[in-house]
Amino acid sequence: MAARPTHTAADDAPRWLSDDEQQAWIAVAQLVLQLPAALDAQLQHDSAVNLFEYLTLSRLSMAPERALRMSVLAELTGGSLSRLSNVVKRLEQRGFVRREPDPGDGRYTVAILTAAGWEKVVDAAPGHVAAVRHLVLDPLGPTQIAALGEIGEQLRTHVHGRCAGAAHPAPDAGNC
Repeated sequence: MAARPTHTAADDAPRWLSDDEQQAWIAVAQLVLQLPAALDAQLQHDSAVNLFEYLTLSRLSMAPERALRMSVLAELTGGSLSRLSNVVKRLEQRGFVRREPDPGDGRYTVAILTAAGWEKVVDAAPGHVAAVRHLVLDPLGPTQIAALGEIGEQLRTHVHGRCAGAAHPAPDAGNC
């Protein structure tokens, strides 16, 4: 019979960040805080919508028939269904979106981009794209942009919960 490994206090000790890890984390944390604020300010100034409203309108504008189930739209915008519901309510009040029961399954609600919503996203897109290029893409080369995309997607899926317990992964969690 094999001996069972014992649990020690060292197993519970924090895994402190190395200097390189700390530098990477601080850079990411600052970017996560500063970039949305900068993009939000540009959109508010130029188009009178905030970043999450723009992302909602933009995702609807790219969807077939400019309509998506609310749950799918929440996933695509990176927001909770509750947050999206509040935003869609505001967009609905402004005439940019309407909600209807899903014709295929009435248990779901579909958000639909209106003509006014289409005009808003078409008007807002050039300034937003220019800000994204200026703040994110222009300082990078093609290889860095590709790496940024890969790293961003890997972190996004991890944070989203692809790995159960992402904040405290089990030792045998594989790629998590």
